[in-house]
Amino acid sequence: MSLAAALDVSHLPDYAYDWALVDVETSGLIARRDRILSIAVLTFGPDGTQTGEYSTLLNPGCDPGPVHIHGLTAERLSGAPTFEQVAGRIGALLQDRVMVAHNAQFDYDFLAHEFARARLYLPVTQRLCTLALNRRVEPPAADLSLASLAAHYGVPQTSAHDALDDTRVLAGIFRSSLSEAARLDVPLPLVPCPPRQDPQFAPNPPKTPCAYRNPGRLSPGGPLVQGMKIAITGETATSRAELVARSVAAGLNIMSSVSRHTSALVTNDAASGSAKARRAIAEGVTVVDEHTFLKLLGEVGPGTPHENQAPKKIPEAATPATPPATPTPSPAATAAVADVPGPRRPEPTRRAKPFGRRRVLILGGTHEEASAARARVVELGGAAAINLSASVTDVVLFPGGELDRRMTRITALGLAVHAHAWLGAPAPEPAGVPAQDDAMTDVLPRGGVIDLPPLPTPGHWHVSASWAQQTNCEIDVVAFVLDEDEQVSCDGDFVFYGAPESPDGATRLLCDGPTEQTIAVDLAALPPAAHRIAIAAAIDGAATFGDIGAVQMTLAPGVDAPATAQATLDAATSERTLLLAEIYRRGPRWRFRAVGQGYDHGLETLVRGYGVDVE
Repeated sequence: MSLAAALDVSHLPDYAYDWALVDVETSGLIARRDRILSIAVLTFGPDGTQTGEYSTLLNPGCDPGPVHIHGLTAERLSGAPTFEQVAGRIGALLQDRVMVAHNAQFDYDFLAHEFARARLYLPVTQRLCTLALNRRVEPPAADLSLASLAAHYGVPQTSAHDALDDTRVLAGIFRSSLSEAARLDVPLPLVPCPPRQDPQFAPNPPKTPCAYRNPGRLSPGGPLVQGMKIAITGETATSRAELVARSVAAGLNIMSSVSRHTSALVTNDAASGSAKARRAIAEGVTVVDEHTFLKLLGEVGPGTPHENQAPKKIPEAATPATPPATPTPSPAATAAVADVPGPRRPEPTRRAKPFGRRRVLILGGTHEEASAARARVVELGGAAAINLSASVTDVVLFPGGELDRRMTRITALGLAVHAHAWLGAPAPEPAGVPAQDDAMTDVLPRGGVIDLPPLPTPGHWHVSASWAQQTNCEIDVVAFVLDEDEQVSCDGDFVFYGAPESPDGATRLLCDGPTEQTIAVDLAALPPAAHRIAIAAAIDGAATFGDIGAVQMTLAPGVDAPATAQATLDAATSERTLLLAEIYRRGPRWRFRAVGQGYDHGLETLVRGYGVDVE
């Protein structure tokens, strides 16, 4: 099939766009610091006709980084143009087109920073990630790397990490992915730009992490102790920078907000009515003036280093710890979590169960009926799907399911359709069902836990949440890096759309589509105080998770790696905030838990409970 024939979706409005396919090779992985070394752009019309091609090496004016990967030495790049010199030509190719890339947020972030350095506007209003598209399509490939997808779709690859060749390979992959999406009637994961990971939200310089555990409140007349959390408000005779520097040098933890875990508030006017002063009074936090604080700084007592402190014992019960100072979760959610057996690694013989290689899509019924049916699928050893994809093997209909818009496509695909009673006494897995490439993926129930295996190479764990397409509300995925007291060490440890990266870069929010968001965590880069990363989702608007339906969680050791674990969380009904998952220390190990605990309140209450001051 020719590229033009495969990409001719001009008769399908939901798929007909002008496209600009992009690949960049870079000197590193951090867009705000590293530079683009080479770039290639291919453009196509809605009918699949190629309309443009451009590629060039770039002189970054810095060390080119991992030459063993991209082969671009400083000598080879020395005569190339700078990005500023070619930015206009690149912008013209991107103008009025949907930008397409493999791991598109990476390429977009680098382009956004390069255009900003050149003092130019990046003319991209929408982007599409072929990783996100293939996660929706779910082809039976070994993984979602460019090489694996090229092999699966039969696209020749001659020179990996060459921008032009990678873009031509990307064109072939996109051709087949787009055709498969149209065949399955899968909505395209288009992301409006600039996305939430935007250069204006570049993190502040990393705060020096406090090496000591918080010993608690400052007692009136008592000494300061290393690790105490100190907040400052109002005018001070000593410059704020000097006050902070001296406090940090003494081993104190300077906070930008006040919570119930704050040890003391320093202010010369406790009656000022500032937000910090009001919160300190409400929480009973000790208040001292600047003169007293400076005297106490002269003799700060020794604290307990984080690395010498055994992690707080985490109970093996499946019910996750409730964040401090937050309302009790809804009774339905609490009961559902309490019914889950204690956390354990799913049995390695899961595939021997009746649904060992089935992926089942539930349609129709009430939210409670569909939730129970998905739990039954997992109990039988299968996986519950939330969208129609190439990996779906069976469809179960409850009343009303026959009216679902996907039924026309399901019938055309010839998928097996069953009445809901089929889940009561399922037939054994048919011999003709092919083995799935997720055979090593653990399917976790709510409350299920696995130990995280060591990563083969330094990198990030990716915890992704996805849900069915909604048009009446938005869902925001957030993360909290928590210490032994279940509190953030600084406001920057709250990662959300407005601050999508923690100050140390160890935790990042990635937006891969309107129904998929990911938290990437580099465990090796976390500060010693970090004992838990809590990942939650909140609905912006009046809708509840009963309206949204199931949320699918996946854990993977890389952006394009096969999933290590997955879970379908859908017991929430009236809740507007949902604690999705957590990565936490247990002794020397890190573990992952699929939580699924809902709260009727909004995100603000959850945020305050973890010690973040909300403006």
